[in-house]
Amino acid sequence: MIAWGDIYKVVAAMAPLYFALGLGYASVRRWRFFTREQCAAINTLVVHFSMPFFTFDFLARADPYAMNYRVLAADAVSKALAMATAAALARCCCGASNKAAGAWSITGFSLAGFNNTLVVGVPLLYAMYGQWAQDLIVQIAVVQSLVWFPILLLGFELRKACVGGGGGDAGGRVEPAVSSSPAAAAEKDVDADADPDVEMNAAAEVDAPAAAAAAAASGSGRRWGLSMPGIVTGSLQVMSKTGTGMSMFSMGLFMAQQEKVIACGAGLAALGMALRFVAGPLATLVGAAAFGLRGDVLRFAIIQSNNNTIIFMMQAALPQSIASFVFAKEYGIHADVLSTAVIFGTLVSLPVLIAYYAVLGIV
Repeated sequence: MIAWGDIYKVVAAMAPLYFALGLGYASVRRWRFFTREQCAAINTLVVHFSMPFFTFDFLARADPYAMNYRVLAADAVSKALAMATAAALARCCCGASNKAAGAWSITGFSLAGFNNTLVVGVPLLYAMYGQWAQDLIVQIAVVQSLVWFPILLLGFELRKACVGGGGGDAGGRVEPAVSSSPAAAAEKDVDADADPDVEMNAAAEVDAPAAAAAAAASGSGRRWGLSMPGIVTGSLQVMSKTGTGMSMFSMGLFMAQQEKVIACGAGLAALGMALRFVAGPLATLVGAAAFGLRGDVLRFAIIQSNNNTIIFMMQAALPQSIASFVFAKEYGIHADVLSTAVIFGTLVSLPVLIAYYAVLGIV
């Protein structure tokens, strides 16, 4: 049975994140410190400075020559399974509507396959399990940034080309239900200053080069025994340390500007939560079993130093990736569903993580 001390580890790891989130929310809703334009400016700071340095700092620490390939292979199986399952369910539920099936295939894959590995995963798993868990989540984040997000973007682009080529609405969009809020989901031809979400779209353009640069720096440095001077690492880390807090603060600002936390309706919100917190971990369980990560290895609290076997089940129950919402917003595909998954999923992730921690503790 899980001990209260173990529950405290989860709460203690998540509380600072909720604190920053709450400050951002209260700054707009209760204290009214920031206007819409000021919120957009803060988000621009996060997108162009805090998150790129944060991403580079952590991913540059990953050793490409010491990756846990069993875990990464299991993660690949879980992602592929999530992709195939989302496509099959979308085809069954949407019938002959190829446009709807394509859109829901992408949305289902986004919900089941992509979580908030760096902003939430790194501080949570480091606090719970230590350095080895942080190293593992960073390895998964490297592959997610360099492989799986480009595949997701390819899906968006293919659907856009197919819909456009078919003479239909190139967006095929389902507009968010928050269109009258200060952070309204604006069309791309609207002035960017009118919508802080527009600035979030730049995150994809900035984070991807940061991830690629980090991978290149890490690989070349370890290949030829090079290391960055202390003055460089210090400069990087002074900005990197703002990444987690400012990202959660910015998410709080975004939440405060929405009319409703559940923007897409209760039914779609429930579907999103089921895909994120049930289907995603189940796919991960299948991937873990396929590569022999069984028994004790299915607990993310276990590390066996003799054969370096570690488990990644807990990372599958992390809240929804913010980048997945950014992409859905950019391409106009179920942005309301992804917005709800990010906001509501972040709020409910604490009890969900405790529940998974308890279950894994008795496996």
